[in-house]
Amino acid sequence: MFTKVNSKVVKVNVGQAGGVIARTGAMLFYTGQVSFAPHQVPGAAQMGGMGGLMGMAGRMMQGEHERTMIAQGNGEVHYGYAGLEVHVVEVSGGGTLRVEASRLLANTAGLQSSVVSVTSSSGGSGGGGGGGLKGMLRGAASAALTGQGLFTTQLAGQGSAVLLAHGGVIELQVGGANPVVVDPQAFVGVYGNVQTELKTAGSWRDAVGRGAGEAMQLNCVGQGTVFVQASEEKL
Repeated sequence: MFTKVNSKVVKVNVGQAGGVIARTGAMLFYTGQVSFAPHQVPGAAQMGGMGGLMGMAGRMMQGEHERTMIAQGNGEVHYGYAGLEVHVVEVSGGGTLRVEASRLLANTAGLQSSVVSVTSSSGGSGGGGGGGLKGMLRGAASAALTGQGLFTTQLAGQGSAVLLAHGGVIELQVGGANPVVVDPQAFVGVYGNVQTELKTAGSWRDAVGRGAGEAMQLNCVGQGTVFVQASEEKL
């Protein structure tokens, strides 16, 4: 549904797309009869209103999930953000796209959107460290070291999404016996049945004392695609 105008701008026919959800401030200009309204990611508000650990998770979720707007009507909208490179991903056949909220520019409204914890997006292995309080604390420690968020956006179903990156996006195919090893600071997202496991290159003490890119590694296994930006710069 999204068409690249150049390396930093996409356009989309909102009517044909069935509505578009984009981060606030991403709309550059539009033609036709298009309306915009605030959009809330499913589940974030309910978790934010709960007490204790779940309430804390909800507040973290709301803090890391970018504010979004939904565009509806009949017309063509152009999107871009901060001069960053854009990359279009087609989601189909029951596929799942997981991407850091700061790396997601826009998606068609027909995709089912949710926010999942780092532990769930890792497929329950390795760096997630399990569920509950222990898993959350380990996830928070990993996020602090790598610059990744504690939560990630998950899109599923049939539609399109647009990713943001410094210096463009490289698609790495995951499959076979050997994992694809990525610098966590260059990681953008994954598509397909890909499990991610965060590991330290040395001891935990060494990891704290060294730069996160050198100390931490993100092992990607399974079947699918890993999206990596050509930079370690964060949004």
